[in-house]
Amino acid sequence: MAIPKAQASRLMLCCKSSPEDRTSHFSEKPMAKKTPEQKAAEQKRYIAACGAASTAELEPFLTDPNQAIRATAAMNPDADADILDRFANDKFWGVRVEVIRNTNVGKHTLFRLLEKDTSKRGVVHHEARAKLEQLGVAFGVDGMPSDSGEA
Repeated sequence: MAIPKAQASRLMLCCKSSPEDRTSHFSEKPMAKKTPEQKAAEQKRYIAACGAASTAELEPFLTDPNQAIRATAAMNPDADADILDRFANDKFWGVRVEVIRNTNVGKHTLFRLLEKDTSKRGVVHHEARAKLEQLGVAFGVDGMPSDSGEA
């Protein structure tokens, strides 16, 4: 089936992009490059997230604008169950997965990250389930714990 010429030209305009044009298809603003100062500040925050040794030192990273830095903070072996529970509220699944993978995560947080709606289950639900199964929690055919185990 041939595409009409008028429709084909509209498709070409829509799909055309050049390397010089650093604009998103959804925005007319060019993508901003990070300045050397921004990159240096980001590097310092990465180091601080890795080296944080207490909840007080990890707390500023809960609101860090960089998702990767928040994930790094959630990986910190000195993070306790309470701060990890707060990191579990992050809107990005990558941060929540790092919370699950942290050895200090509490069962309460793992249960909270399970998704009851099967159509919304994703990597976070499956990672939390796998961790809970390692901890001896049994799951039913519905993909949810057969006993909450939070006694």
